[in-house]
Amino acid sequence: MISLRARCLYMYKKLFLFLVLIKLNLVISSYSYANNQIETLAKYAIVLDYQTNKILLNKNSEELMFPASMSKLMTAYVVFSHLSSNKISLEDTFRVSEKAWKKGGSKMFVEIGKRVSVEDLLRGMIIQSGNDASIVLAEGLFGSEELFSMEMNRFARTLGMNNTNFRNSTGWPDPEHVTTAKDLSLLAISLYKNFPEFMKYYSEKNFTYNDIKQGNRNPLLYKNLGSDGLKTGHTEESGYGLVGSALRNGRRVIIVVNGLKSSKDRSNEAERLIDWSFREFKNYELFDKNDIVFDIPVWLGNKETVPLVLNKKLLLTLNNKQYRNLKLKINYKGPIKAPIKKDTKLATLKIYLDKGEVIEKPLYSNVSIEQLTFIGKLKTKLEYLLFGESIIN
Repeated sequence: MISLRARCLYMYKKLFLFLVLIKLNLVISSYSYANNQIETLAKYAIVLDYQTNKILLNKNSEELMFPASMSKLMTAYVVFSHLSSNKISLEDTFRVSEKAWKKGGSKMFVEIGKRVSVEDLLRGMIIQSGNDASIVLAEGLFGSEELFSMEMNRFARTLGMNNTNFRNSTGWPDPEHVTTAKDLSLLAISLYKNFPEFMKYYSEKNFTYNDIKQGNRNPLLYKNLGSDGLKTGHTEESGYGLVGSALRNGRRVIIVVNGLKSSKDRSNEAERLIDWSFREFKNYELFDKNDIVFDIPVWLGNKETVPLVLNKKLLLTLNNKQYRNLKLKINYKGPIKAPIKKDTKLATLKIYLDKGEVIEKPLYSNVSIEQLTFIGKLKTKLEYLLFGESIIN
């Protein structure tokens, strides 16, 4: 006979175990949900996939901030544009002005009155973050930093950097010299897309000029991250910032962080965000260009159905849960009447992700379909009258 006390103790143990399991399950569920979420110490941050433009992390990315030396990405963009259009060459030389020579902050250590090649100036600006090099390039191209900054702003508008205003070529503190993390990410993407031949400079770890060797200030280049760019920045007003890029197995991720309290925080946060973005997200090719997505019926055509395709590859950046749970739906207004020309938009592909996110892509006819002849139409209508196999308007 089991005593009442023993029974109570047994029930208590079962209840305790049950509650422990519930709590454990909640912890596991909570971890699974939060597995794809991440916090950052940066005041401003954005992480996105280069190929799909999918934003993976967004923290105050459209709030105004001071870019400091990250501004030199646009200085380089303007110079690259002039090189690509053959207005200048890498071998051309620009004279060092007193203004450039006297400029404080990080330096390439050019000498006043000396002429320096465009390529050396680019390396001095990109690798050594030389303010002197930036000013020499600006003055060499436009005569003054003021005129050069107008060109920087013109390019900013062209690239969709609508919340950016440049006042100088260096990122020197100015209350009106502002941008956003999102705008800087657009600039980084545009650099890789428009000037791939010049992006090698951003991955160089050191540069020697005038017998002075300086290392690249980008800490990501010295870590095993696949990083190949881009630019750091720091002033008292801006805090520590970085525009970074990493490439792994053909997939590139762009990050922007700013407003951090130390260079160590900047390095650690950038590394952590890059690792997270590659670990938690992958690019899934749902359909290639001209892959048949669906066939829809055609009324009064010389073919019964028309294949629908996308006009470009459909690549989505998703976490594992999103990929497992995504749903596809085709929307179209039928019946589709012949004739149909090839590449006519006929339907919409809807991709349903979690949290109510819906992606819509147009679908186009992959072939041309002719209308039936009079006899063919008559036959079709007769079949409908006899068997109800067709639809007539």
